Amino acid sequence: MAAASPLFPYLVVPNGIAAIEFYKKAFGAVQQELHLAPGTERVMNACLSINGGIFMLSDDFSDKTGEMPSTPEALHGSPVVIHLQVDDVDAAWERAVAAGGIVVMPLADQFWGDRYGQLNDPFGHRWSMAQRKVVLTKAEIEAAAESSFKM
Repeated sequence: MAAASPLFPYLVVPNGIAAIEFYKKAFGAVQQELHLAPGTERVMNACLSINGGIFMLSDDFSDKTGEMPSTPEALHGSPVVIHLQVDDVDAAWERAVAAGGIVVMPLADQFWGDRYGQLNDPFGHRWSMAQRKVVLTKAEIEAAAESSFKM
């Protein structure tokens, strides 16, 4: 049996080269590896890191496999949120929005103690960003949630 490895998100995008450039600008991603399909500019596999966390991506090759496209755009969204915990969320947020991130949930102080927001990248993947502002006990979080969820 092979040695265990960490879990890596693997994103499927309609334009891998553009996605890599966006992730570099928006999140400070560092490209670790890049393999293009022979004779093309289509990404077969890329490995990037953000704040030491690794994720991978590729172009959608459904035209070659005969399968249905699997990008978030083709699926009308994605139920997955990729989370980034950062030291300065306001600066990180501004960089991501300036690079083309589309705000879904504005950055704001949240009842659980984080400054938190969500945005979509130009390829349909949802990202959340947060910075811990206040450390709360479980009881404090539950009380704050009770108050927050009252309609």
